[in-house]
Amino acid sequence: MIHLRNIHKSFGSLEVLKGIDLDIAAGEVVSIVGPSGAGKTTLLQIMGTLDKADTGSIVINGSDVTRLSQKALARFRGEQIGFVFQFHQLLPEFTALENIMMPALIAGRSHREARRRAEELLAFMNLSDRAHHKPAELSGGEKQRIAVARALVNKPAVVLADEPSGSLDSANKAELHRLFFDLRDSLGQTFVIVTHDEGLAAQTDRTIHLRDGLVVSQSAGAPSPEPLTSPLPEPEVPSLEDTDAPMPEPPATEPLPDLAPEPDTPSPTDTAKTYLA
Repeated sequence: MIHLRNIHKSFGSLEVLKGIDLDIAAGEVVSIVGPSGAGKTTLLQIMGTLDKADTGSIVINGSDVTRLSQKALARFRGEQIGFVFQFHQLLPEFTALENIMMPALIAGRSHREARRRAEELLAFMNLSDRAHHKPAELSGGEKQRIAVARALVNKPAVVLADEPSGSLDSANKAELHRLFFDLRDSLGQTFVIVTHDEGLAAQTDRTIHLRDGLVVSQSAGAPSPEPLTSPLPEPEVPSLEDTDAPMPEPPATEPLPDLAPEPDTPSPTDTAKTYLA
């Protein structure tokens, strides 16, 4: 489902990636590990089309993203790739439900469709009772699970996670890790996770070991944990049409429906632009 060939990336005279070849199958949970400076985050950013390789090809879900126009690439990223970061990056003036809905609204989906999908994800994660709480009213583990739901709202082909449990305590970390496998088992969701957590890496289907910008080895993981959640409906992968037209202004510059902030808070437009930055 994801195929990387001969990926090179340098920053000035420093060569960070030195010819990465990597294949990831649909439905896999794959971890990428290695010492600091090995190129893990750079590889994840290139895989997520947030940065460009100097040379090489990247095929995700049948599309060679190195050949897409800027407009098509932005659309592809929004529809086919979800992101989870070490810190949740939730918008503080919006509720959990609204934070999950945000990428769907930016992608042009109706308010009703975005809300329905967000409520499904909250139910899957046993967080329905937290739907109308703002981030300051949520625990660290709840915030990170909301961030995972936000990454899933557009039904992406792959979710890329960079140290997703790095800021959590051991109990919340274990719960988040189990969630990844629940989503894999229920939805066939593909995850690529950069981590320093040896316990998580050991549970993943496969671990990619990077050192000095090269894949030095791959290893299979242990059986994944037992699921704790109920299944979601199977996702439908959206179609994508390439175009060479100039990239338009991002959809986030338009007002978002029915998500008015409280008084004395930034407008939804400013907040969405911050979210996309």
